[in-house]
Amino acid sequence: MHSPHDPFVRVRGAREHNLKGVDVDVPRDVLAVFTGVSGSGKSSLAFGTVYAEAQRRYFESVAPYARRLIHQVGAPKVGEITGLPPAVSLQQRRAAPTARSSVGTVTNLSNSLRMLFSRAGDYPPGAERLDSDAFSPNTAAGACPSCHGLGRVHTTSEELLVPDPALSVREGAIAAWPGAWQGKNLRDILDTLGYDVDRPWRELPAEQREWILFTDEQPVVTVHPVRDADRIQRPYQGTYTSARRYVLKTFSDTRSATLRAKAERFLTSAPCPACGGSRLRPEALAVTFGGRTIAELAALPLTDLAGLLPGTTETARVLTQDVRSRIAPVVELGLGYLSLDRATPTLSAGELQRLRLATQLRSGLFGVVYVLDEPSAGLHPADTEALLGVLARLKAAGNSVFVVEHHLEVVRGADWVVDVGPGAGEHGGRVLYSGPVAESATARHLFDEAPGPARRVREPRGWLRVGPVTRHNLRAVTAAFPLGAFTAVTGVSGSGKSTLVGELTEDLPGVTRLVRVDQKPIGRTPRSNLATYTGLFDVVRKVFAGTEAARELGYGVGRFSFNVAEGRCATCQGEGFVSVELLFLPSTYAPCPDCGGARYNPETLRVRYRGRSIAEVLDLTVEAAAEFFADTPAAARSLGALLDVGLGYLRLGQPATELSGGEAQRIKLASELQRGRRGHTLYLLDEPTTGLHPADVEVLMDRLQGLVDAGHTVVVVEHDMTVVAEADWVIDLGPGGGDRGGRIVATGPPDRLARAEDSVTAPYLARVMP
Repeated sequence: MHSPHDPFVRVRGAREHNLKGVDVDVPRDVLAVFTGVSGSGKSSLAFGTVYAEAQRRYFESVAPYARRLIHQVGAPKVGEITGLPPAVSLQQRRAAPTARSSVGTVTNLSNSLRMLFSRAGDYPPGAERLDSDAFSPNTAAGACPSCHGLGRVHTTSEELLVPDPALSVREGAIAAWPGAWQGKNLRDILDTLGYDVDRPWRELPAEQREWILFTDEQPVVTVHPVRDADRIQRPYQGTYTSARRYVLKTFSDTRSATLRAKAERFLTSAPCPACGGSRLRPEALAVTFGGRTIAELAALPLTDLAGLLPGTTETARVLTQDVRSRIAPVVELGLGYLSLDRATPTLSAGELQRLRLATQLRSGLFGVVYVLDEPSAGLHPADTEALLGVLARLKAAGNSVFVVEHHLEVVRGADWVVDVGPGAGEHGGRVLYSGPVAESATARHLFDEAPGPARRVREPRGWLRVGPVTRHNLRAVTAAFPLGAFTAVTGVSGSGKSTLVGELTEDLPGVTRLVRVDQKPIGRTPRSNLATYTGLFDVVRKVFAGTEAARELGYGVGRFSFNVAEGRCATCQGEGFVSVELLFLPSTYAPCPDCGGARYNPETLRVRYRGRSIAEVLDLTVEAAAEFFADTPAAARSLGALLDVGLGYLRLGQPATELSGGEAQRIKLASELQRGRRGHTLYLLDEPTTGLHPADVEVLMDRLQGLVDAGHTVVVVEHDMTVVAEADWVIDLGPGGGDRGGRIVATGPPDRLARAEDSVTAPYLARVMP
């Protein structure tokens, strides 16, 4: 029995995901780092076990009624954990792409500023005092009625909707309408309404053109379609939607990035004329503090805002002190260049993680375990030093800091290291070492920074030129990217790297094909998985449909999909599990009682290929499947590409929701690698090494250098200096972030850039140069 003052968190028998009954002791009140290759099980230990158990225990103390209102994680698979304090988790989550989320809402600074205006603002004579809600563009009380608090209005015009007026409606004059059946349906409805759909658009009377494009009416008519003579066509009720209405509805409601981008082409965006882009009602904008409106203060960089808050009355002094104390940790983490109204989707993952960290820093908690997921992701080496200072302060305040991390600088700065491995997936899940950093087996890698061998820099066979670019913090920037070479774009967080790379499009001369490989999830539901995304599932289903047993039973390819009613288990609808509602206890997911988690009905599972059912094949790892399908060329190609980027440990049926951003990015890269090469391709990757162990980085770099050797062009936004040292060309932005950045500081081969005097990146690059 351990004493109540035991200074260790002791985990016994952890079996979450791929952990193999792990026992480990980690001291409290230290900075402990969990390391290991991608997929080794370090996140399963830190988040899936330690944090999940701390959260579960906390919820045990909450009233049952309140517990029902909170999303709870289930109990982790672990024997017991002793010495565990309450825990706070900071995970690498991308922001939901909503225009209403901003720096102010993430840090809660907006609340403080609104309270300041409500209680201590200067009101016009006779105006009644407003609640703090009236200063928020996200509430009905505060939002400008014209733009609904978005600050911009979207409009369209005949020129945008009908780019070629020589065409008739039937020939597709209204380019903004959808294609395929939906577009034909709208044309048939217009025909039924009596409009001439075969006459060139420019010859139609002006009032008809106006109605077709801009009406808000939605008449319903009976359409008698004229289609193929050999098919029976039944009349149907069709509802008319004007081009403007269709475009605006698609733009505001669709979840598809492709459809939204298409709709955006037919719209122009301008600041709302009613509120001037401030997003607020006139009543809120009439209130000032220190001579400025709340919108003017929210647009200032945080460093400027902190110096512009006078405290004239006692109320004002208390409230301005609160705002300044919230700004201080954000500035300390190097984010003083951000403004409160900066939209969250325009922030990098690194900026967002540090904003959340700043909020925790101010909370002043002590005696808790902070569990952080790669806080150095998206950070320049210069920013990492500031991050280590903040982690040290959290520890000094009496907290334990457990960090899942690959960045060697962070590992060097730790007190304790837990190394999980040795491999990934089935080959991982064991603790190889748990102890002081200096004595660990990885100490050799941590403190021996011998540079790699010198590499010959490729000669470009041409240049891609962009600019002048004026967007976000870039001001009339022009840049040249070498073709047929590997380019790294560097700079501190917020210097404008992603904005500059975003200007590379297929329209540029010299680009025949462009592929963006980002870290967005490959699917949002457990039905989307590794096999469905790569197209491998289609091959596997064809193989099963081609077996003798399937042909005898008349089973086609559709029968072997868990998304189709004929083949899937009727009880769980092909999910493989059922949710058991336990009211105030967390909902628990149990394997489906009928199919046992196989997702298919018994008839489908009877069909076997080489002794395995379709469910058993989906349970294979990529490595095992590569052997199983070695003589099926289409499957072998997909599986080979996944092995090449180091994903042999993933299961074919692994749900998309269980994959990390780094894994999602490498799956996209593998799907791209398996395609036949079609001429020159420009590959754009945004921080491809995020979430990768140094051993995985080497595998990835081999693949990327192979693409360039095959005649393609690769451009990466990168903070890992070992990757930058292997590039042919470097474009360094800066010198700082936000307003202090946004210009090109230096360009050239890595050896030249490492000597650049004005570059913040140069000294860190010089350390790893041969």
